[in-house]
Amino acid sequence: MEVFEDENPFESEPERLQSDSSSSRVNISALSSPVPQQARIASPPTSPSRRNTFPSPGSHRQPQASKSDFCCVRDHWLHSGDDAEILITDALKTSVNSTSPYITYVIKAGNAEAQHRYSEFESLRNTLVKLYPTLIIPPIPSKQTIGDYAIKQAKAKEDAAMIARRKRMLQTFLNRIARHPILSNEHVFHRFLDGEVSWSEVLHSPPVSLLPKNILKAPSHNPADQTVALAYAALPNPSAAHPLRRPDQRFIDSEVFTNKFAAHLSGPMEKVTRRTMKRWSDYAQDHAELGATMNGFSLNETGQLSTALEKTGQAIDATYMSTTKLLQEFEQNWAEPLHEYTQFASIIKKLLQYRHQKHAQYEMTQEALEAKREQLEELEKSEREARRLEEALSQGRSSSTIRTSSSTRSEGGEAEGEAEQEAEQGPTHPPEESVYLPPHPGPNPVKRRAPGMGLLSALSYTLHGMMDVDPETARRNSITKTKETISQLEDALHLAAQDLKYSSSTIQADLDRFQRQKVADLREMAISMARSHRDWCKKNLEAWEEAKAEIAKIPDHPNRLPEEAAANGAPAHVRRDSMATIDGKQ
Repeated sequence: MEVFEDENPFESEPERLQSDSSSSRVNISALSSPVPQQARIASPPTSPSRRNTFPSPGSHRQPQASKSDFCCVRDHWLHSGDDAEILITDALKTSVNSTSPYITYVIKAGNAEAQHRYSEFESLRNTLVKLYPTLIIPPIPSKQTIGDYAIKQAKAKEDAAMIARRKRMLQTFLNRIARHPILSNEHVFHRFLDGEVSWSEVLHSPPVSLLPKNILKAPSHNPADQTVALAYAALPNPSAAHPLRRPDQRFIDSEVFTNKFAAHLSGPMEKVTRRTMKRWSDYAQDHAELGATMNGFSLNETGQLSTALEKTGQAIDATYMSTTKLLQEFEQNWAEPLHEYTQFASIIKKLLQYRHQKHAQYEMTQEALEAKREQLEELEKSEREARRLEEALSQGRSSSTIRTSSSTRSEGGEAEGEAEQEAEQGPTHPPEESVYLPPHPGPNPVKRRAPGMGLLSALSYTLHGMMDVDPETARRNSITKTKETISQLEDALHLAAQDLKYSSSTIQADLDRFQRQKVADLREMAISMARSHRDWCKKNLEAWEEAKAEIAKIPDHPNRLPEEAAANGAPAHVRRDSMATIDGKQ
């Protein structure tokens, strides 16, 4: 514990929290640890003074802010000021609206009672994960493995131990949500607790029906908001492994710490826990067999020896029962919470991964905007160069036009003089033999086209019409489109910056809350284990003290010195005759 607390990156300085002036700050400093569980399946009865201590009730939890506007009766009950506790009172086998039987869990929340199967608990959690991507949503018990189904086949769903475990862990899941300062206000959760509402109707109605397929293309504070869907469509979709140019050191430390915590829990802690439970189970089984043997042995004896043997057998049976109870409490108050915190570690990894993707989304949008601005600058530079060239060409054309007109006038005067001279000389006669050869006849301008050439020409004309072959028009169109893209990217960058700021502040705050919750829960887990061992020792001591008193009543063996003689200092090596009877007669 000390090692993890010293290296804990979740605890943030007050200055850092106060520096976040964004309106997206959320106060989630209250603990979400639910109250102690009451319904325990297949566990031996406990004394009235004994209370179950896990999960931690959060006695040091800060009071939640007063609330006056309640959305429903369940909301009013959860925020009534009392320690509202949700109980799973029973697990029933039913086949309503199904072709095969299944197990439904009876939930009691105040005066309301609802029934839900495991898949509906799973859909509730998945819905909360999508609605609140920046919060740590508590886990639910794991599904049955393929090995369990292969071994137990059709009876896997009816395993009493598995059902009892699910009841406890699903109850913990509901109470953790009820104790969360944000999740407890969600109306979807309230409707889940209300037995008069169909859960299928809740899943097909807002806000659940408005959730996007890709949670990265939605605002972090309200993923169900459809008014900004078009703006978020311009954001990129980075992968979880996308590198960051400027990563946040706080979340790098959080990721390193979470990996260490997960490796420690899923490695040595769970292995030692499983080995410890196996040894305690073997220990209890050995005492069960030994107690039955001793009780049978007592039937073959008579007198005080039979009574002592019977009392010893009863003490061994008491050890078996107390060990079985110790094993059950160890599983409920240590093994199950430990597995839950292993799941918490995986949940935090995904939460940090979401924040990493939001950060990568911001940087990728920023890079795309910078690239488009550079492209626009190059296009505008080309446009300026083209305009200067066009102005220079227009000036050159104007001067050449002037020179052409003057030369035309001079050539016209010379032509008129030659015509007058030829008129004076008279007509000329052609030579007898003309050396003029007519030009070779070229191809006929009206050619016969091959079949299908008309269609190809029409397609070629259409394609040329679709393609802008004018470079000036293409360049100006590119400038216009680039400006529009830049405007969209600027809006997208603003949204990505807001999401990144909100995600960072909210995730950091929830990590701090989770750390305080974890410390409280681990403390209660350790106290519960110590209390269980103490009670186990007390019960065993009482049983064996009674057995010892009965054993002391057995008469001395004939070969053993009387206690009075041993007290008077008789030599220990003196032995009585082995043939002597108890009353001294031979």
